Amino acid sequence: MKKIKYFIIAAIALVATSSLSSCVGDLDVTPIDPNTVLPQDVLKDQAAFTSLLAKCYQGLACSSSHGENGDPDMYGIDGGFGQYIRALINTEELPTDVMTCCWNDGNLFDIHNMSWNASNEFVLSMYYRIFYQIGICNEFIRQSKATKISGYNLKDAYIAEARALRLLSWYHAIDMFGNVPFSDENSSVGSLGGERIERADLFDWMVTEAEDLLGGSALAAPGKNEYGRADKGMVQMILAKLYLNAEIWKGTPMYDKCAAICETIISEYPLHNNYNDLFSADNHLFSANTTYNGDELIFVSPQDGIQIHSWGSTNFLVFASTWAVTGDPDRTMDVSQVGISSGWSGLSLTGAFTSKFEGSDTRGNFFKGGFEQYIDYLRGPNGESNGWKSTKYKNINHDGTAAQAQGFVDTDFPVFRSADAYLMYAECAARGQADKGKGQNYLNAVRARAGVGNIDLTLSNIIDERGRELYLEGFRRQDLIRFGLFTTSDYLWDFKGGVQKGQAVDSHYNLYPISPGELNANGNLKQNPGY
Repeated sequence: MKKIKYFIIAAIALVATSSLSSCVGDLDVTPIDPNTVLPQDVLKDQAAFTSLLAKCYQGLACSSSHGENGDPDMYGIDGGFGQYIRALINTEELPTDVMTCCWNDGNLFDIHNMSWNASNEFVLSMYYRIFYQIGICNEFIRQSKATKISGYNLKDAYIAEARALRLLSWYHAIDMFGNVPFSDENSSVGSLGGERIERADLFDWMVTEAEDLLGGSALAAPGKNEYGRADKGMVQMILAKLYLNAEIWKGTPMYDKCAAICETIISEYPLHNNYNDLFSADNHLFSANTTYNGDELIFVSPQDGIQIHSWGSTNFLVFASTWAVTGDPDRTMDVSQVGISSGWSGLSLTGAFTSKFEGSDTRGNFFKGGFEQYIDYLRGPNGESNGWKSTKYKNINHDGTAAQAQGFVDTDFPVFRSADAYLMYAECAARGQADKGKGQNYLNAVRARAGVGNIDLTLSNIIDERGRELYLEGFRRQDLIRFGLFTTSDYLWDFKGGVQKGQAVDSHYNLYPISPGELNANGNLKQNPGY
């Protein structure tokens, strides 16, 4: 059994939770009632701090500590849409050439149409989820540093893990929102941050934080922590992403630095020999850690069909990609093909995207059925949409055997994996900032695993290859912005800008808006341009 049951408790000012049956490595802990205790009453031993650290991880995997139907961590949006990974997919993949969603929930159409405003609830869910997560990590670090209890032998290691998880959320903040309220463990309790930090200044802080974690901190070496927990490999990937996007986020290109750290990552995490294994129900076997000794998966957000129930993360990616069109058996998917009991009929891939795949490419996991490849309407009379459907994520083990359950998936979400580092290095080489021979070899290696031949090391080939390799993993918007393709007319896709053939939109959509509620509450903040 891949998962280890534990209960998560967060008895702190920022978090009010009960228990959750979930898993991160060997964090086996006992539930405590947070409604009847204060931090000083609960955080009396290492086990209590283990519980609190577990909440920092649980914030990525689930909507709350109350299960899929309990009270979510955030109000104003349902627990599914408000789940961290699902919000990430909605803000990083849905507005791009990768996918559309035919659901008419609220203002969801505005995301793919690139017409959202500052009050869009799906943008707000990502904003608040990021800063909720940062707040949890801040409180853990604050309480850990302040405690005088004896026997807290893992204190330094735990603090380092919380800092790494916090850095992950800051990475999402700088990418999507740019100039944001800043907070750390020295900020006042319950605050989302006082002073506004400029994007370039946040970049500098994050680089310093990453370098400190990679230096003398107690964070585990790459691949040397338990399953599902942060290590220095995860921080290396965040630092590589910072350098890769430095020209946008800092105003100074740093592709040479990106290439250097990618070489280190590549030396530590080899490519797995089969692409589709990485998105199977037992993909934990390919996660590099002391529990499973896998290879390519650097950091994952664990899922479990029995013990972790959420309407987000990979559960969303599997269930929402299945289709059943009323009265049309040709356009009805046999959901057992992806290992589940029923489908949600929501997500479609655009024709502009699926046309990038060669027929022999093993990454082109599509259900075509009777659907047209190119999307000519976002929602039909039966709630359907054209466009092929993704079967990349499956709730079936890599050897074809059944997963633990069909109502919720076992498939972990791959936050970072080494193939990305291969392609980041190749991009740096194509930009003239790394060895072109190595870059070509790394590009060839990624493609060879997918069963397709070599292509030239050019920027246009790199952006397409990143799409084919990393779609539905939370990077596409960021990549298109870096290549100048997200808002411009240089690349159009189905319903970009709200029209079937696609059109350019204003460049202010390269950043999401700051929450209006935060602007009203904090006079130090400024709205991003165009909102």
